[in-house]
Amino acid sequence: MAIEKELLDQLLAGRDPSEVFGKDGLLDDLKKALSERILNAELDEHLDVERSEGTSTANRRNGSSKKTVLTGTSKMTLTIPRDRAGTFDPKLIAKYQRRFPDFDDKIISMYARGMTVREIQGHLEEIYGIEVSPDLISAVTDQVLEAVGEWQNRPLELCYPLVFFDAIRVKIRDEGFVRNKAVYVALAVLADGSKEILGLWIEQTEGAKFWLRVMNELKNRGVDDILIAVVDGLKGFPDAINAVFPQTIVQTCIVHLIRHSLEFVSYKDRKPVVPALRAIYRARDAEAGLKALEAFEAGYWGQKYPAISQSWRRNWEHVVPFFAFPEGVRRIIYTTDEIDKRFPCRRGKIHLRGRPRGEAWCIG
Repeated sequence: MAIEKELLDQLLAGRDPSEVFGKDGLLDDLKKALSERILNAELDEHLDVERSEGTSTANRRNGSSKKTVLTGTSKMTLTIPRDRAGTFDPKLIAKYQRRFPDFDDKIISMYARGMTVREIQGHLEEIYGIEVSPDLISAVTDQVLEAVGEWQNRPLELCYPLVFFDAIRVKIRDEGFVRNKAVYVALAVLADGSKEILGLWIEQTEGAKFWLRVMNELKNRGVDDILIAVVDGLKGFPDAINAVFPQTIVQTCIVHLIRHSLEFVSYKDRKPVVPALRAIYRARDAEAGLKALEAFEAGYWGQKYPAISQSWRRNWEHVVPFFAFPEGVRRIIYTTDEIDKRFPCRRGKIHLRGRPRGEAWCIG
């Protein structure tokens, strides 16, 4: 909605332009005026509802009280209207609320980026001129940790059509240091096409035992079956999945397999090798794919880099399921890079406090 020029002229009249966006400037004045207008409108609506319902026909306004709240830019003193019966509880600023929601969001955002409580305190004071106690910051972040705990243990669906399992690398503040660590992700695709993160875990090393523990955790949270699981080429990973979900079809990530194949290839040969490999995974069916692999193995690149065909043959058991699906499904399950799309920023920081090293932790 456009604001009329005459109204803007009235708001800016007699004001220093350099102070319009500063502390206690025009924006803070507008926020205060709008907040008080909303609070008065809320009380009017509350009194009208009580009168219409007949719950309190005698209730009426009873003056106001002052209340200081923290916003994203300053401390603001609001005039809070009151009612005689004391039944009015504002929605904009609840009775015991001392902070606007956007202020909490700023603290959580800085905390998620790895800033310590003292760093957040100094940042708020330097940028916004707001003095915030460490106890307040800790209280805000602790609320998030409580929500994380609930998210970790939430019940899951009985069956998931498709689940991607893979890891992303992030920088994590741990015991006062920022370290590169792997966050292991289980990303599910539901029957309606929507996606859901089943869990996030931090572990020093990726191994079959770790993933077996993850599978058991998913089982304990209510998952009875997974139709298709897409994984990287970790040895023992398919066995860990089938030990808990024996009917699950395990599909090796084709992109991981191609990347692994290119590790054997010199840089100048990589461009022509990729189209040769494409003939394998784009084959019509498993039989045609095996013939394409044999043709590659007997061809120039297969003879020059025999380790490539050996790698594909070792993983062939978990490449074959891919050929049973139509082209549209193949495009979905051929790679775990779907997780990278879900987490595009791989340089985020997650602050851990008091977590033993090597402990698997669902961080949420």
